[in-house]
This record gives sequence, C-alpha cells and structure tokens, in this order.
Amino acid sequence: MHSGLPAPVARVVPETAVGFAAISTTTYAIDLTLLAVLFDVLRWPYPVAVTTGYVVAFGLAFVLNRWLNFQSHGPVGRQTGRYVVTVLANYLLFILALSTTLEWVGVQYLAARLVAGACEAVFMYLMMRTFVFRLKRYT
Repeated sequence: MHSGLPAPVARVVPETAVGFAAISTTTYAIDLTLLAVLFDVLRWPYPVAVTTGYVVAFGLAFVLNRWLNFQSHGPVGRQTGRYVVTVLANYLLFILALSTTLEWVGVQYLAARLVAGACEAVFMYLMMRTFVFRLKRYT
C-alpha cells in the first residue's frame, strides 16, 4: 500500500504507519461492533462493554502488527510486556477516562468512542514504533 502513495507523501509517511492504519481500521471496526452489540443489544454497562471490545481488538492488533506490520523477530515476552504497559496507559487515558467522561456528559456513546479512538491511534502508533517493537540500529 505504501508504494501506491504519491512520492512526496511516501517520503514523509513511514511504511509502518500505513500498515498500522490498515490493521487499526480493521481491529477498530471489531472493537466498535462488539461495543454496539454488548451495550445496545445485551445492555452491558458501558465501561464493561467498552473494555471487552478494547481487549479483543488490541489482542488481535498486537499479533497482526508484530507479524505483518513491524515484522518483529524480537523477544515476544519483552514485547508483550511493553505492549501491556502501553495498552494499559492507553486504556486508562483514552478509552476509560475520555470516552466514559464524554458519554457521561451526554455525547452519544459511539461518538465518544470515535473521539477517544482518534487520540489513541496517534498514541498507540508512536508507542509501538518507539517502545514496543523498537529496533536496535547499529551505525
């Protein structure tokens, strides 16, 4: 997909950003679908529904990003630990605090989750690139 970008854009946007966007779009759709089913259909409490969708989506995102996007061959245990720390920070800041606060003040729950999702996308990409799947480069 990266090779299909216009040359000026391709020079600025890393390949991993394009892969991250594709994987994140898919896992985010899974997250929102689970949220809608659990909250609207099954009437689960919002924090429980949003947490369940989040856990499923981010577990899948880790596997797909490690395998397809960052093509990491680093120690899976260490990367998993870093990912868990990153996901917990992301969850507390954006998913639980921001989306729940927005829903509590009257923002429609899916809109609240979309706002939180935009914030989390930037945070998660930067953390995955620099912390979770960081490459040791020797020059």
